[in-house]
Amino acid sequence: MSIRLGADIGGTFTDIALDCRGTMFSTKVLTNYSAPEQAILDGIVVVMRDAGITPAELDIVIHGTTLATNALIERRGVRTALVTTEGFRDVIEMRTENRFEQYDLNLKLPTPLIPREDRFTVKGRIGAQGQELAPLDEAALEQIADRIAAGGFGAVAIGFIHSYMNPAHERRAREIIAAKVKVPISISAEVSPQMREFERFNTVCANAYVRPQMADYLARLQIRLKEMGAQCPVFMIHSGGGLISVETAAEFPVRLVESGPAGGAIFAADVAQRFGLDTVVSYDMGGTTAKICLIEDFQPKTARTFEVARTYRFCKGSGMPISIPVIEMIEIGAGGGSIAWVDAMGRIQTGPESAASEPGPACYQRGGERPAITDADLVLGKLDPDNFAGGAIRLSVANAEGAIVRDVGDRLNLPAEAAAFGIVEVVDENMANAARVHAVENGKNISDNIMIAFGGAAPLHAARLCEKLGVDECLIPPGAGVGSAIGFLKAPFGYEALASKIVRLSQFDPAQVNALLADLKATAEGFVRAGTDGAIQREITAFMRYVGQGWEIPVTLPDRDFTAGDVESLRDSFRENYARFFGRAIDGLDGLEIEIVTFSVKAQDERPAPERLEITRGDKAHEASVTRAVFDPAEGKPLTTAIVERQSLTPGARVSGPAVIVERETSTVVTSPFDVVMQADGTLLLTRKETGK
Repeated sequence: MSIRLGADIGGTFTDIALDCRGTMFSTKVLTNYSAPEQAILDGIVVVMRDAGITPAELDIVIHGTTLATNALIERRGVRTALVTTEGFRDVIEMRTENRFEQYDLNLKLPTPLIPREDRFTVKGRIGAQGQELAPLDEAALEQIADRIAAGGFGAVAIGFIHSYMNPAHERRAREIIAAKVKVPISISAEVSPQMREFERFNTVCANAYVRPQMADYLARLQIRLKEMGAQCPVFMIHSGGGLISVETAAEFPVRLVESGPAGGAIFAADVAQRFGLDTVVSYDMGGTTAKICLIEDFQPKTARTFEVARTYRFCKGSGMPISIPVIEMIEIGAGGGSIAWVDAMGRIQTGPESAASEPGPACYQRGGERPAITDADLVLGKLDPDNFAGGAIRLSVANAEGAIVRDVGDRLNLPAEAAAFGIVEVVDENMANAARVHAVENGKNISDNIMIAFGGAAPLHAARLCEKLGVDECLIPPGAGVGSAIGFLKAPFGYEALASKIVRLSQFDPAQVNALLADLKATAEGFVRAGTDGAIQREITAFMRYVGQGWEIPVTLPDRDFTAGDVESLRDSFRENYARFFGRAIDGLDGLEIEIVTFSVKAQDERPAPERLEITRGDKAHEASVTRAVFDPAEGKPLTTAIVERQSLTPGARVSGPAVIVERETSTVVTSPFDVVMQADGTLLLTRKETGK
């Protein structure tokens, strides 16, 4: 029974979860922007005191952070130089030339991370099959290195055409530049060895852009932990949901872009597996953003590419593509700290700007003057001003009302309560729309899912979100307020290695494919072995398509060596998966060829399945002794609402809405259409009354 600690730095709060030999301790502290590691240390002191242990007793620290994401969104990275193949200088600006908003005549593409004057080109060319078509101009590279050294750059990104097939030119360029430039250098063949140059170039640029900042932060964190007495290893959770070493994270920080949200998806998947729920939508709302993720068969959906900082809300293609393995989700600027405002057309808007932890919402009394979602929740009675964050932060109702009336109410001639309701309805509708879009993009019906809600703000809004989405049931697990940090503790040591290589089935070379897969297996297992010597399970995937198509579908492959006789089984597996995705395979066309585009090997240590529980509908009515007026959106007015301590509920106890279930890190608002039932493990089940369940 080890002592393990998870630490999640968010945009507003830093969450700490300590598993001390099977007992969970947790806390939330405001994120420190000037020294993010300080919030982790402050939180560790709290949970260590509660658990009665010292830092020296820690066995492992697992960390996830949004710092890399925020640096990309807010453009706070270092000045970075891009060295690329002659003729490809403008790839990251031209993008794919797709119009993500077809009818917008004033469409503006997102600004590239690296301006044109900081992009350098060099002669030399690798062909699509990995052959050298033209030698690398090393003399020109020497001159480029001199210009970079004199230009005050903080990092260098190298991206050459077709380097995923043959990285020799990129590696040689790194050697030449490193001899004259003492800054971190990232090459695309290592950061993202996948085809499609725009996505690959953009990913290596993003990695280089945040690398010095993240390396400095991770070094400081390790030093500070050792100074406080923690001698245990530190691991990071990456965007794909596995654990990697700090050294790997410092070299490839772009892998951390979705690390915090990935922990939340793992947390929700664990809850789904515990209750045997095959189709689940996870809803994670913190202080700055809200994240929606679909989970099927106890596994979050994954992808090879995702977008950061979409400039058109919800619009696919308007963001910054990052080409790495990632848990697929949609993320919007809708958190407890999201600022409410009125646009030129007199419409209430929320986010994406956030009050964050500094200065925070107006009710925090830390200097914030603009109204945030938390201010609206407070005015509507959802929050207890004297018991927020376990009483650590005293909230001011007067400050919240003043900010709401000043920035929203006066503009629309509304009193504080009506304006607060408008703010909350807008943010809830935005989240509902995001969930619908994410489900539609994946060919799913959102109402077919059971919701699992967590994060400091999600339980406050989950019931209303279920009303809007037609979802009948929602689970609020124990520790929901620090769900991502708890998810870190459940994450396996894992890594996914990918490589693009186009292989037509008519020209399938078993020896060549086996050699490529052996190299990917060694790479993936090498990262896993940095954290564990236990049994490892592997998942082999080929991304395949009909020749001429623009996108691929994943096909699971057997974990063994291939022979020439496997071609027919590969063809059948592709057709079967194609029919499952699109309704039918394309057959009967002469000469229609099938090809593999990318190979993937995912390795992770084996973890035991959680104990299976049955959902109880509850028949023991729990009568509350405390009530207060809370605005109920279904009724459109304040209702006398039961206030119940979560720890006072026993398994099977049922509370009829409206009610608020309070605990240290969050509160669960049960609107009038719902009841709440306590489960055997402490999970709350919100269930719609009219379903008869």
